[in-house]
Amino acid sequence: MRVVPVRFTADPAAMRRFLEALGLATTVQADAGGWVALNGSGGGVGLHADASADEPRSPGHTDLSFEADEPLEAVRSRLAAAGFEADIIDESFGRSLRVVDPDGVTVQVNEAMRDDHGYTRG
Repeated sequence: MRVVPVRFTADPAAMRRFLEALGLATTVQADAGGWVALNGSGGGVGLHADASADEPRSPGHTDLSFEADEPLEAVRSRLAAAGFEADIIDESFGRSLRVVDPDGVTVQVNEAMRDDHGYTRG
């Protein structure tokens, strides 16, 4: 399981330039411009345009999210055994699992992206 915080921004292009100047490298971006994934030696971050978020997000808001290195069904089973209900959702980039943490905040776990339709690598 890899931690991938998602930073919401009003200007993904400018935030991307900023993070690249810090030393992160773009690994994938949405052709439409609303999503960019960047990685560094110590981890990664996803940039999401605040205007296209599923739920309203302000610039600077950061969500805790993860990328699974195993099937989401296995993650969902462990969560259920611990008393947490999770839903698996099909999205344009692949599948994700959503679960509400003990503080009432939704946490997202994504499958590793396998379909590049609508996205560009590097």
